[in-house]
Amino acid sequence: MIVLTGAIEVDTAVQCMKIGALDYVVKPVEEERLLAAVNQALDYETLSAGDKNGLPKDLFAQIKNPEAFRHIITQDKKMHSIFHYVEAVAPSSQPVLIFGETGVGKELVGQSIHALSQRKGKLVVVNVAGLDDNVFSDTLFGHVPGAFTGADKARPGLIEQAAAGTLFLDEIGDLSLTSQVKLLRLLQEGEYLPLGSDATRKTDVRIIASTNLDLWALEKKGVFRKDLIYRLSTHTLTLPPLRERLLDLPLLLDRFACQAAIELDKPIPDIPKTLIEQMETYPFKGNIRELRSMVHDAISRYKKGPITLDLFKGLRADPSVNYPEDETMTTLPTLKEASMGLVEKALKQTRGNQSAAARILGISQQALSKRIQKLKSEDN
Repeated sequence: MIVLTGAIEVDTAVQCMKIGALDYVVKPVEEERLLAAVNQALDYETLSAGDKNGLPKDLFAQIKNPEAFRHIITQDKKMHSIFHYVEAVAPSSQPVLIFGETGVGKELVGQSIHALSQRKGKLVVVNVAGLDDNVFSDTLFGHVPGAFTGADKARPGLIEQAAAGTLFLDEIGDLSLTSQVKLLRLLQEGEYLPLGSDATRKTDVRIIASTNLDLWALEKKGVFRKDLIYRLSTHTLTLPPLRERLLDLPLLLDRFACQAAIELDKPIPDIPKTLIEQMETYPFKGNIRELRSMVHDAISRYKKGPITLDLFKGLRADPSVNYPEDETMTTLPTLKEASMGLVEKALKQTRGNQSAAARILGISQQALSKRIQKLKSEDN
């Protein structure tokens, strides 16, 4: 069974796989992509011809290749669902688009996809944020001798370095429109043009892109191409922020504390339960990356005994959370203050985009708009 759908949802994809789907294809779909899925399904049927029971009832009950995810610390159900999805789409040659806030581990998931793809080439990572069109072209496509002043010899681009492998484009939402056109040609035709060359070159590189931005919101503003979004999002997944993975907080805290203690030649500290409970109220806007930096800084000043809250500078920086010196919360913000604080944080994080802010808060855009108007009227 092959599922054709217009919904780009990880949970939906995993459920389809669980009930026996061999592939999950997002519309609009190209003929080549559909034929590849059908051929793969026919190959599977040939291999399974001797199985009287057909497809296993619980195809994705367990992660088949846990070794590919060993660098990701989690016991979260959402993350495990994503692992199942990654296993399902990794063999595909089609692009993967990874959404997620800063610091959630998008590149780590990209590493897992590449490892499971069994592609012969290597994984090459490049952050495209801030690259103008010339630098982008030279970095990805390379150049030939004489392409510009000082170009005395040929330079292979990252696409050539990632031949038969995977090219991971981080911060794809910041790519200029001119560069987007060139990337679109690469995705459509598998062709690129080195700077200064008149002859196109072919490539079989697989593209994985990641972003912490809402590409559809950017498309409405006219700064991101709709056709490129469709090309990039054949396979799509969204990584949850750390505040939605609180079961992972003790695991991550313990791992980072041990790593920092070994690196800094410090004793490995005891982590009291009260510290974890207090950390659970912190928003972690920088997610796992922020937690790692916070723990490393705390361990650098740690001496002995249970590690205490006062060593974590960042935890006291959030004005919506009150941490007294005795480490017990004696005062709390009012519901109005907490509500306004959450709305302001969500809007700041999404640069004023109400649709994206509403998704973070788990409410509709209409509900968020009404909430903002109500809070404003109460202040007048």
